Amino acid sequence: MSKELKTGIIAVIIIVISIWGYNFLKGQNLLDPGSRTFKVEYGKIGGLTKSSSVTINGLKVGKVDKIEFDRSEEKRGHLIVTFIVDNDFEFSKKSIVRIYSPNPLSGSNLAVIPSYEGEMAVSGDLLEGEMEESLFTSIGERLNPLQQKIESVIVRADTLFSGVNRILNDETIDGINSSVSNLAGTIADIRKTIQAVNSMVVDNQENLKITLENTKNITKNFSKVSDSLNAVDFNKIISKAEEAVSNFNEMSKKINSGDGTIGKLINDKRMYDNLEAATRELEELLRDIKLNPKRYIHFSIFGKSPEPYGEEIQY
Repeated sequence: MSKELKTGIIAVIIIVISIWGYNFLKGQNLLDPGSRTFKVEYGKIGGLTKSSSVTINGLKVGKVDKIEFDRSEEKRGHLIVTFIVDNDFEFSKKSIVRIYSPNPLSGSNLAVIPSYEGEMAVSGDLLEGEMEESLFTSIGERLNPLQQKIESVIVRADTLFSGVNRILNDETIDGINSSVSNLAGTIADIRKTIQAVNSMVVDNQENLKITLENTKNITKNFSKVSDSLNAVDFNKIISKAEEAVSNFNEMSKKINSGDGTIGKLINDKRMYDNLEAATRELEELLRDIKLNPKRYIHFSIFGKSPEPYGEEIQY
């Protein structure tokens, strides 16, 4: 055998050993023809990684081979986990592959919950998956909304305190101190006023007692007046008032219609004109008597007849 052939054989052996070692470190045993591959789809994997352990009833039977996204339109964003089972233990297609965490400090693993009903699972089958909600996962999911609310409250409180700090400057604090001092003075004045009022009440206690007695008597008198008013027949008074108003309205109607002397005097224009003419003539007569009294009052010893009436011309 030539030296070159020996070198080639050694190189091939080294390459094969390297490939086997690399896959062995990944959890794949190329020398084991009984390995089977299964797939599971999850919405979230909760810290599951490549080379995570796969167990059946607590016994390690394989490892996670790869994790990739689902490329279909309906389930875009879901994750497809491919794992290898080295054990020849058989279970049906109804078995469930659960993601669980052995303890809070370690990563997640896969646990096959075997079912023996129906058709047995073969390499390449897609199994049903679920995720175990551990105590820490449940607490974390409940604390996440609470954490967001607390952070929001902290931000608002920080904003509030910033506003308070801007308001409570030295000038504002001095003003508050001054207001508190003024308030204390006002309270002291109010106390003095109350003490003075109390002293005045004590000093005038007898007068207040007399005033209350007078008030009581006045109330009794008002009560008597009220009884007297209750005894008055207001209905009768109102009836008589209505009757008087009715008579007045009837008289007004007669006057407006021209019935009677007053109605004719008010409504007959000729009577008004005659009265006006008579008044005017009476006024002229009185004026003439005043100016020419000899014409109306005549004394004659010798029997001289009076002069005939003639209107004098006034200048």
